[in-house]
Amino acid sequence: MVLAMVASCTETSSTDDPFAPGLDPDGPTVDEVAVGNRLMAAGEYELALESFTRAALQQGMTPQILTSLGTANLGLRRIGQAEPLLRRAIEDDPEWPVAWNNLGVFLVETGEYSEAAQMFRRAYALDNGESDAIRDNLRLALAKMENPVNNTPQEQEFELEQRGNGEFVLRKTRQ
Repeated sequence: MVLAMVASCTETSSTDDPFAPGLDPDGPTVDEVAVGNRLMAAGEYELALESFTRAALQQGMTPQILTSLGTANLGLRRIGQAEPLLRRAIEDDPEWPVAWNNLGVFLVETGEYSEAAQMFRRAYALDNGESDAIRDNLRLALAKMENPVNNTPQEQEFELEQRGNGEFVLRKTRQ
């Protein structure tokens, strides 16, 4: 009787094909940006970069995609690849505070505290002062500007922490 119940619960294939089913081109699509943001939050920057690249193929190089690609490259410490993407994002949409914030995060990572503070101020103004993450980033940049003598290399190790919708804040790496 137990075997009959277990057998009735298992699903059998009509072709008994041992391989996974193929793709359904008419099936639902996955939001690659959302997947990439989740991967970024999990610290999986390489996988996030792949997801954002797929999103770029579907949607084009929108400011959101450019910012996401730049931030993923920043997470991978690919500084030379991150900067042009982030700068292009703010050129394409100068009214989007997330792009300004993420460029500021890049600038803090590279030690450009004065320029980072300018980016955070712009982002904070565009956001009408509603983002705690941008305010925290601005405070960090201003503190770094005011006290450059105390900026030892071990204090400059930061990690990206996602706050929502592709916006990131810098946090000190825990040791």
